[in-house]
Amino acid sequence: MVDKQYAVTHTDEEWRRLLTPEQYQVLRHHATERPGSCALNYEKRAGTFYCAGCDQALFVSKKKFESGTGWPSFNDPEAGSTENTVDRTHGMVRTEVHCSRCGGHLGHVFEDGPPPTHLRYCINGVAMNFKPG
Repeated sequence: MVDKQYAVTHTDEEWRRLLTPEQYQVLRHHATERPGSCALNYEKRAGTFYCAGCDQALFVSKKKFESGTGWPSFNDPEAGSTENTVDRTHGMVRTEVHCSRCGGHLGHVFEDGPPPTHLRYCINGVAMNFKPG
């Protein structure tokens, strides 16, 4: 991920100015918000979830489901909006999900979701903005 040139790029100082401190830590430094701490986990309206770093559409609300994990969970992203990399931190191997437009860390994807994809995109709410519609 570090070597890839993304369509949206900023210096570290620009990212710090553009994002809240928590967004900066999650999107740029792979932090994780506390479970249950983000209002987007409870968002039930029709609409679209966008990357907080670059405003790219990531997930639509009809693909959101309650996973009981404390983070917004989706079973399928918008086509081409995310990319995956291997995450070997914390003594485990997971699949990291990041924005394909700015490279921002969003969360992880697991193979324990509902049909039809059986995937659970476990996404930090602070890494997204929601627009109803």
